[in-house]
Amino acid sequence: MTQQIVLISGALFGGLAVIFGAFGAHALKKILSEDLLKSFETGIKYQMYHAIVLLFVGSSFSKPNQLMSLAFILGIILFSFSIYGLVLSAAKGKKMKFLGPITPLGGLLLVAGWIMLLLEFI
Repeated sequence: MTQQIVLISGALFGGLAVIFGAFGAHALKKILSEDLLKSFETGIKYQMYHAIVLLFVGSSFSKPNQLMSLAFILGIILFSFSIYGLVLSAAKGKKMKFLGPITPLGGLLLVAGWIMLLLEFI
């Protein structure tokens, strides 16, 4: 995974987090319960935090750790996007329950990325 891919991924996920945040604050606020809206916001926060980490990793290392970068990218997709799918499908009354077990897998990948980042510093 090249430095450019890591930086593009970070910028893309960051921009999408802003768009999804605005969508949640304006369009979804009217149709989601408070609990579903909080879950949606959790997905956004984690997406943005890890987008920033990708930008840091991509700009701080001349050759970013490929496994670490992949863990963060896949972690964002599996964690945040499964939350979005769960929330939006629940709002429509057709909760996609198969996404439930995917969320913790994404979380584990995010934790793995942080552990690899720690090891880079050690």
